[in-house]
This record gives sequence, C-alpha cells and structure tokens, in this order.
Amino acid sequence: MKKETLQKRVKIANNVMYYIYTHIDTHIDIEELSYDFQVSKFHMQRIFKEAFGKNIYESIKSIRLQKAANLLLTNKYSTISNIANLCGYSSQSSFIKAFKQRFEMTPKQWKDKGYKEYSTKILQQSKSALNSNADFSKITPTIVKMPSLDSFYIRNKGYNKNIKNTWQKLQTLILNNNLKNYKQIALLHDNPTITPLNECQYIACIVPEKKSDVNSHRLPKFKISEGVYAKFDLEGVHGDMLKFIHWVYHEWLVNSEYETTTKPSYAVYNKNNFLSEDNRFNMSFYVSIKF
Repeated sequence: MKKETLQKRVKIANNVMYYIYTHIDTHIDIEELSYDFQVSKFHMQRIFKEAFGKNIYESIKSIRLQKAANLLLTNKYSTISNIANLCGYSSQSSFIKAFKQRFEMTPKQWKDKGYKEYSTKILQQSKSALNSNADFSKITPTIVKMPSLDSFYIRNKGYNKNIKNTWQKLQTLILNNNLKNYKQIALLHDNPTITPLNECQYIACIVPEKKSDVNSHRLPKFKISEGVYAKFDLEGVHGDMLKFIHWVYHEWLVNSEYETTTKPSYAVYNKNNFLSEDNRFNMSFYVSIKF
C-alpha cells in the first residue's frame, strides 16, 4: 500500500472516530457520515475496523455506555432517563439492558457504589498507579472559561507505555517545524478509571500559536471544545495521573455541587513526563463542569 493511501485511510478513520465522540448525544447515521466524508459506507466501515478493531456500530455503543457510566457517577441530580438521553439513547429500557450487558450491573447498582469495585479492578491494571502515594485531598481547582483550541493530534489506543512513542512522533513534528510557541495537550476521550486501559482513546495534541507554523498534511486536526472547566494544577510522576483522575471523578466531582458533561477532560503540560528525562510532569488538568 502506498504511503499516501495509508495516510488517507488513517485520516478517514480518525475523522469518523472524532465525529462519533463529538456527536455521541445525537443519532449518528452512517449513511450520512459516508456521504459527508465522500467515501462508500462499505469502505468507511472496513478502514475503521482495520484502524480500531471494532466496527462503527460497536464503537458508538461502547462510547455511549462509557459516557453514561461517567455521568451516572457525577450527575447526581440527573435521572437515569436524563443520562440515557444525554448519551444518545431514546429508550430507558434499551439503555438499562445495554448498560447491564457492558458493566454486569444495572445503572442504579452502578450509582450505588458498584462503580468502586469495577474501577478498582481497572486501577490494578496499572502498577505505577498502585504504587503512587500521592495525596490530592488539599488540591482546590479554579473555575475557568476556556476557548476552543485548534490542535494537531495523534491518537494512541490504550492508556499504556505506547503513549511515549506517540509523543515522540509529535516531538519530531515540533522539531522539524522549528516550533517555539505551542502547547502540548493530552486529551482523554475516555475516563481511564472506568474504561479498561487497553481500550482508552488517548489523544496527544499540539496547539501551535499560529496554525501556519505547522507544515504537515499528515496529521488530523480538530477543535478542543470551549466551555466552563474546573482547572486543577498538578505535579507528579506517571502513576500519579491515573490515581488523580480517579480522585477527580470518584471523589471531588461526586462530593461537589457540580456535574460534568460529555466533553472530554484534557491536560495542558508545562512539563511532559513522556518527554522529560526524569519522567515527571507539571500540568493543568481541565474537567468540563456545569452547575
């Protein structure tokens, strides 16, 4: 396969996945999607499965249920029916059936502390998180209004050691373009404390001060959503991050007066542990909230 053909196929697959994540609360019509991307439905389905290991319908279902599991934890004033609607389900009964099939418990059981057992099993997949002794109880966020951010990105399937390779590829782009003014951002489409780590979609992004500074047709682009966010400033090592996300969603949000949305959380690096010699990070972590 020619390099240009491969790049085109990867771009289509990434664009489809990005559309799913950003329109998960709506009805997603694959016929319309193939028309918009000017590719046949059969071809689109095939290259998507080659890229992500699941067909488009399976991915939509999985992402909807992951988002719902998150909202059930944090949106304590929303009914199960509300959350089902927020995640694109028109029927509460079909949502409950799908949720139970995915998480082996009902949405009500999940809200009634069932998520803790499920989440603990996921944390046990990461030795670095289990070894973390970090204490986040004294961290207080600031509430900020963030603009949308135009980014170039590389998608990494899995919250795993391959993330370092992904950041090194972006670092190559930065050096080749002699970029001086840019942000490094990690965007978490999935909450890695309720999604098996090998299934998480981790997005490594760069946001140049000027889009014209990047001369690359290889990388896909998207806008990181504007909105109101809780901003947490944090320093630590890799394992601390997973433990911190667990604390944000399972303690801070649950005990706060805020609810979250379907917008993904993201981290803006001042120091990137995947690129630093001492493996430490310094970042600001943003969680979409509403009151």
